[in-house]
Amino acid sequence: MKIAHMVGAGALLLVASAVAQDGGGAISKTTISLGTATPGGGFPLYGDAFAEAINAADPTLSIAPRNTSGSNENIPLLEAGSLDIALVAGEPAYEAFMAIGRPATRLKILTAMYSSPGMFVVRADSPYRTIRDLVGQPVAFGARGSGLPILSRYVLDGIGLKQDEDFRSIYLDRAGDGPAMVQDGRAAALWGAGIGWPGFAAMAQSPGGARFIAPDAGEIARIREKHAFLKPLTIAANSYPGQTAAIASVGSWSFVLARENLPDDVAYRLARALHGIEASLCRKLPQACETTAANTVAAAPDAELIHPGVLRYFREIGVVR
Repeated sequence: MKIAHMVGAGALLLVASAVAQDGGGAISKTTISLGTATPGGGFPLYGDAFAEAINAADPTLSIAPRNTSGSNENIPLLEAGSLDIALVAGEPAYEAFMAIGRPATRLKILTAMYSSPGMFVVRADSPYRTIRDLVGQPVAFGARGSGLPILSRYVLDGIGLKQDEDFRSIYLDRAGDGPAMVQDGRAAALWGAGIGWPGFAAMAQSPGGARFIAPDAGEIARIREKHAFLKPLTIAANSYPGQTAAIASVGSWSFVLARENLPDDVAYRLARALHGIEASLCRKLPQACETTAANTVAAAPDAELIHPGVLRYFREIGVVR
């Protein structure tokens, strides 16, 4: 009996249940740890909005965000059972699922977050106009543990460039440090991805303004020929101040991944809460408008990679059969 009790207690180390008083009765609350990334980047911004929305929608759930170094740390933390769920960029997720450079992961998809078209941002008065103009220049490629440097490596490789040989690569300790480095001249450009990304917003809102540099049509074709998992994606006009034209690029979908043994009923409750408030989450954070059940099914490399508890909910609402 003592051994059984100890095993049961260990299984509840992360997804912890607590009883809280709510008015006249007690509510059993499940606390779920959520790994994000370094302060100042897009993942903590999304993670906070995600947690606030779900916590408000379902009083039996308590999402607890935690800063990490990003995707490259989140995957092993999930695999070790040190996190329940975590935000992971598309490229490291793809490599983990497809066993590229590592054994195949057994993690599961909880939801697709948002699409991430990659591009550079420079000061508006910068002389640089194309990716090749940046060759030999100091470029901030993102936080060390994030997925952004992985995306840029694939994009640059697709057009015959090597990130750490053709550029003076800078890897940040904090994602939020990038814009200041471009603005004061320590870096010629900052690499980032997606709509609502804080680094792009900070640059675009700076007094001098900013300009974006993405692969041209020919470069996009070359990138996709070599790395077909990258998808053509577009950032709509006026997504950032001063960005009056749409920007075509390539990228992938970021995901909320779950540890393999996250209980099915917990994943089901998370999916039910999340997709029941898609509209309110969209109002809270523009990039979260892409966090939908339909996008999750479309973005997953294989439906079998979606958590069984989530699939159960998706069958109930008719998103999958």
